[in-house]
Amino acid sequence: MGAVTHDRSGTRRRGIWATPTGDARTASVAVFITFFLSGFNFSGWAARLPAVRDALGFSPNKMGVLLLLAAIGSLLALPMSGVVVQWLGARRTVQVSAGLNTAGLVLASVGVALGSVWLTGIGLSIYGIGTGVWDAAMNLEGAAAEQLLGRSMMPRYHAGFSFGTVTGAGLGAAAAALGVPVIAHLGIALTVSLAVVLFATRHFLPEGTHDAHPDDARGVRGAAKAFNAWGESRTLLIGLVVLAAALTEGSANDWVSLAVVDGFGTSNAVGAVAFAVFVTAMTGMRLLGTGLLDRWGRVLVLRLCAALSLVGLLVFALAPTLWLATVGVVAWGMGAALGFPVGMSAAADDPRRAPARIAVVSTIGYSAFLAGPPLLGMLAEQVGYRHALLAILAPVVIGLFVMHAARPLPGTALAGVVPLDPAVAPGLADVADRTGEPDHN
Repeated sequence: MGAVTHDRSGTRRRGIWATPTGDARTASVAVFITFFLSGFNFSGWAARLPAVRDALGFSPNKMGVLLLLAAIGSLLALPMSGVVVQWLGARRTVQVSAGLNTAGLVLASVGVALGSVWLTGIGLSIYGIGTGVWDAAMNLEGAAAEQLLGRSMMPRYHAGFSFGTVTGAGLGAAAAALGVPVIAHLGIALTVSLAVVLFATRHFLPEGTHDAHPDDARGVRGAAKAFNAWGESRTLLIGLVVLAAALTEGSANDWVSLAVVDGFGTSNAVGAVAFAVFVTAMTGMRLLGTGLLDRWGRVLVLRLCAALSLVGLLVFALAPTLWLATVGVVAWGMGAALGFPVGMSAAADDPRRAPARIAVVSTIGYSAFLAGPPLLGMLAEQVGYRHALLAILAPVVIGLFVMHAARPLPGTALAGVVPLDPAVAPGLADVADRTGEPDHN
């Protein structure tokens, strides 16, 4: 039975945790669309990297340095993302950061067209800043929506990101095949994407959902309190879970196709198919994730995923035949699917502290994209791509031992007890007050 609250007219209402409301369902769809478009923008640029390399005349090492600029931009912006969301609200934060994401990629595309390395680098730095804040804000909105719905929806939102990457990559491949310039392709695609983001975010949860508690929102002192999450052991342990998941997923994004091509002497097309198999397995597991998490809980499902990752990586790295390595890729993709979204949900268990904690967990997770590719690349030069990927086993094992930190906090929506006390969840309690159903008792 949901907690009873009162609206401003004095009418008694039952908390919406008991029955999902139209507002929460609509917001959930809007969050899914926002995730989709984030993936669409990312893969649209990634699909044109060969053309970027050719236009700038870059070697692989120089391309690696160029791409690091986006990761650095994200890492610099993420620690402040929680404060920004509490200041602007998730809706405006996503709108502004999506604008930066779009402007950065368009500027980078102009740099490519002009052959200007500096302009391209500046554009990617802006893109990285926008992407990092966008990511944190939409995860925060998704966490609030899933708490209102009382279901583990975050894996489905991240599946939306995967669908977006597939769509963006397909459009990018078609543009490349037709000889469409990078600036024309991305200029049109990203403009449409931004317009849809601006429309979708209008259906986010009401303003005030992510407001800081009054005690935490007083000037400079309040802003400083946002960084206290860096001293919370549970938040840092969740960050390690997300870091392991990000390394597991990111290593496949960067290296699985190359590992198949070089390890088995196959064509680039076969390498691309191996990557598609990984993405498909990961997306499928994310679609299944809501049901699995609701039935078995976070910790058990995360341990299952870690086991799948370990088995998949071992099989892929040591398999003597391509077909067996492909089986490993499937297990690897399934294992990599849920750590990141579940970590975001766990960081947001307490709505009052969610913005600061998601900022911490996102920052730790994104560091994988900064450190992982160059370290694996150096190792691959010594032992080959497939054997280099065995290094990912270490963070997966570490994550396995700290997964208990992701267990839902007592008294939260996904733990089965729903508080609507404004002192605990001020924004969400207000949403419940406005959208709950009448109490006929």
